[in-house]
Amino acid sequence: MNTYARLPILFERGEGSYLFDVEGKRYIDFLSGLGVSSVGHSHPKVVSAIKAQAEKLIHTSNLFYTSPQIELAKKIVGLSFADKVFFANSGAEANEGAVKLARKYSKAKKGEGCYEIITALRSFHGRTMKMLAATGQPDKQRPFEPMPVGFKHIPLNEIETLRSTISEKTCAIMLEPIQGEGGVYPCDKDYLKAIRRLCDESGLILIFDEVQTGIGRTGEMFAYEFYGIEPDIMTLAKGLGGGLPIGALLAKDEFSRAFSPGDHGSTFGGNLLVCAAALAVLEVIDKEDLLTNCKNMSVKIMKRLEAMPKSSGITEIRGTGLMIGIELASPGAKAAVKSALSKGLIINAIGDRIIRFLPPLSIGEKEIDLAMDIFEDVIMSRSGKEEMI
Repeated sequence: MNTYARLPILFERGEGSYLFDVEGKRYIDFLSGLGVSSVGHSHPKVVSAIKAQAEKLIHTSNLFYTSPQIELAKKIVGLSFADKVFFANSGAEANEGAVKLARKYSKAKKGEGCYEIITALRSFHGRTMKMLAATGQPDKQRPFEPMPVGFKHIPLNEIETLRSTISEKTCAIMLEPIQGEGGVYPCDKDYLKAIRRLCDESGLILIFDEVQTGIGRTGEMFAYEFYGIEPDIMTLAKGLGGGLPIGALLAKDEFSRAFSPGDHGSTFGGNLLVCAAALAVLEVIDKEDLLTNCKNMSVKIMKRLEAMPKSSGITEIRGTGLMIGIELASPGAKAAVKSALSKGLIINAIGDRIIRFLPPLSIGEKEIDLAMDIFEDVIMSRSGKEEMI
């Protein structure tokens, strides 16, 4: 169906930070499948884990225990604040689970009228109907109205606005620590700490949507560590499976106990194959010290961006780790993406003023030098001729 404005290119294979099209042309991947291919393309350890698991068993349903799922759940619990994990197929599905868990817990504790969830304007929580309602982007909602009820949207980083929006109906606050699809807008540290205190004082649940920020994207395994606070519920997806579809709903024990058998489920969620891949991804991140690499390579990219001439048209550089947004003074982001692609660099546009970088956590200095040379050429070539873009 006509759901993506696809670029005219046909990829055949990937290796590390590079993709190759059917004609053999090489591209530096500064998008990593929208943050999914976290340890690079076709990492040997991930491929080996997938092959080994596929040769033994791929699927049993969640009516039974499986070793890869148990091992992955233990691994994630050990790495995070959470006590329990539920595996889904995607970020949207994990977020659906988070909303269901928060509502059931709150209704049991505070009554039927406590179901509303506050989210942020410009947020993005998925494309299912409920997650579209949670998403704070009216343009994305309008074609599909009426929206499911129960969500309020507030401006990011305005604590008094948030405070005044809370009512007896509010059960939870759901935020991305750094808004990804909305334009790479980070939450302020003081803002999130104030929200944590507010939730503790008011008995509200704090949900972090770490679908994009999770699994090392900020240089910490989870973005909440960068901010120095813990949520009560958290969702993960993109980088966890290294290319295979997986989402995860994490919760502290008090909240996870709200679910009973039959409340929630997923036929394919967390099957043996994707859990084996996710275990391999987490092992690669640890053994190859990719969190440190993420921080170091982020510094290198930021320095190159900050050194670009004022005539580049860049007005702001945002983000943390290898989640970087570059805002332009005038429209041209989509044209820059096409120009970069023609020169062998894959980047992403959000609207027509913001360019997004989401390279693999394993990206190296050589690839960054090549990529930033291309990007500087692209961005400077538009200088003075914005009307063409």
